[in-house]
Amino acid sequence: MKRLVIVALVLFYGNSFGQTVQNLIDKVDIGKLELTVSEFSGEQPTLVNGMDVTIINREHANNDLAAAYIKERLEGFNNLIVEEQDFNATGKNIIATQLGKTNPNNIYLVTAHYDSMADYCADDNATGTAAVLEIARILSTQCLNNTIVYAFWDEEEIGLKGSKYYANQASINNINILGVINMDMIGYDGDQPGEPGDNDFDIDVRDLHGSLAIKDDLLSILNSYTFNLNPIIVNPGTSASDHASFWNKGFPAVLVGESWETDDETPYYHSSADRLSTLDLPYFHELTKLVMAYMVTKGDLISTDNTVTSSSGFLTANEDSASYQWYNCDTNTIISGETYQTFAPVASGSYAVEITVGSCTEMSDCILFTTLAIEESVSDKFRITPNPVESVLTINSSLNSVLTIHLYNVSGQLIVEKSSNKKISKIDMSAFASGVYYLKLKGNEKITTFKVIKD
Repeated sequence: MKRLVIVALVLFYGNSFGQTVQNLIDKVDIGKLELTVSEFSGEQPTLVNGMDVTIINREHANNDLAAAYIKERLEGFNNLIVEEQDFNATGKNIIATQLGKTNPNNIYLVTAHYDSMADYCADDNATGTAAVLEIARILSTQCLNNTIVYAFWDEEEIGLKGSKYYANQASINNINILGVINMDMIGYDGDQPGEPGDNDFDIDVRDLHGSLAIKDDLLSILNSYTFNLNPIIVNPGTSASDHASFWNKGFPAVLVGESWETDDETPYYHSSADRLSTLDLPYFHELTKLVMAYMVTKGDLISTDNTVTSSSGFLTANEDSASYQWYNCDTNTIISGETYQTFAPVASGSYAVEITVGSCTEMSDCILFTTLAIEESVSDKFRITPNPVESVLTINSSLNSVLTIHLYNVSGQLIVEKSSNKKISKIDMSAFASGVYYLKLKGNEKITTFKVIKD
């Protein structure tokens, strides 16, 4: 039987002092990383240009769909200039630039190649691609003094062609590249948790053009924050990935990846057996957090608070003395006339605020705000069982489209995000704390929110 409950979510995000490096490390989302790898390696369908697609193969002559996926994701983020860089008849780099507010000519790159040698190829290099996208997702909401370039190389597998072209152009044009972090295969760790040597990873470096300073900065970050990682310094490091293109043109660069030095690389290298199921997701998460910390540190974060507090029917931006513009996240549109620090939504939905202080403009997270009826078990298009749930929540959909699934905790924080083209989808909630959760389902313009009780 359908039951309706009138609720108001009371949300609190952050404090009033702006984000810190640790705040941004904590935003790296293992669920989003897994989802991106799953979509980008063809384990599940996704949407590209409004169409349901499955990206199973990314070999250099067959990866236009992969390039379009990356470009569309980047264009959905704030503060990025996104371009396709065609370097030969088939090769195409995807480049996104986040200009620094104070020192735009001080440039740091975070990079990964997106082409593959076979079907799937989750570790090589959907993991690196997903990590760069996740870092871009988070840092694009922030203002930085220095410029960050998020670069996705094509044709790495046939001779580093994409990165060679970019590095050569940067050299010709005297671009001031101060550091390059290249991520290539960052998802496999064969050790069992707790065994000696668990979570080893390589930093491949050479004493070229200040590259050792990048290695030292990474080690300093490892000692300044908490990571479950053990660095292996490889010097002289391999030249078999895209960082070497920058060494060859006089720029500082390192490779961050799983530990080939200790023979702990994936056994499924360059084969279609390189699948999501073979990856160590917590290890992958830790490496992404480390590179995030490096990029935000070198980007030089400007302290602007883009968090929001919700209570008593109002949303309030925590940054004082700024300009404000509220957005409807469900429709991705500006809410006309809502330009004050406080906003009173007239309907349930997801909302965000754009905050401008001087030359710095930042967007808050989208926040689920609900004051209307929430369905507990059944709607005309969806049914969820069991509710209350102890372990696995099952979602039945009658829609003939990709279903977007968001699960929020009682504070309004997004804790699960996934998509499915199946009639029956599942969420494992066994590790979640007991209490109230909110499940938001969207497909074919149909949006329904359910209240879920976790026993």
